[in-house]
Amino acid sequence: MYSASIMTILLSHEMGHYVMSRRYGVPATLPYFIPLPMPPFGTLGAIIRMKGVILNKKALFDIGVAGPLSGFVVAIPFIVLGIKLSEIQHIAGSNIPFLQLGDPLLFKILQKMLLGDIPEGYDLVLHPFAYAGWVGLFVTALNLLPVGQLDGGHVVYAVFGNRSKWVFAASITVLAILSIVYNPGWLLLVVLLLIFGMRHPQPLDMETGLDTTRKLLALLVLVIFLLSFTPAPFPDTNIFKNTNNTGGIPI
Repeated sequence: MYSASIMTILLSHEMGHYVMSRRYGVPATLPYFIPLPMPPFGTLGAIIRMKGVILNKKALFDIGVAGPLSGFVVAIPFIVLGIKLSEIQHIAGSNIPFLQLGDPLLFKILQKMLLGDIPEGYDLVLHPFAYAGWVGLFVTALNLLPVGQLDGGHVVYAVFGNRSKWVFAASITVLAILSIVYNPGWLLLVVLLLIFGMRHPQPLDMETGLDTTRKLLALLVLVIFLLSFTPAPFPDTNIFKNTNNTGGIPI
């Protein structure tokens, strides 16, 4: 169930990019998955390859937001149904191998609405649907980081143009601080972004700006990022431990 669910979410994300790329005449491959048959995800995600030049900021923005919006919308039903099917179990002091998960704001809100408070000493063992939805939020948040050629970088570049380099730098700085004072796992992402992702190619037309609708949509994308992001996806690796988390999965 997890495999089919996460593939559906990832496919929706990439198909959003693919459909919008074709709409603007940007050649793109169909999505393909990168398998990784080991925990915690079982995959390195899905990608498409785009060739050619993007004409203007409007096209850049639309292609950039289409993927995260599609994946986010598809992930929500899996989260809702998965939380309803998940089990509250007594985990503290048990010998059950258990991977603790962080708490994206949206997941925490939906869990509170659907299940109420989890008693102390108990935890939520996520149904595969819920875990796939959690991974979908994690992927959405990573892609919406406002850096370089990530989806969030496309959005920021479309909104701010060449001034986006300051947003890129600020984002890298925040991630570096998180890796030092909170969770060292972000350091790998910082290194990868510094190596591969800081520069952004310009569309042909840099003069035509975004309309009001797209600027409002950019604010919505920011809200989605805040709802999906967690500074500690896997709290067991935190520098400072925190037991108030979404739940977890048996391993």
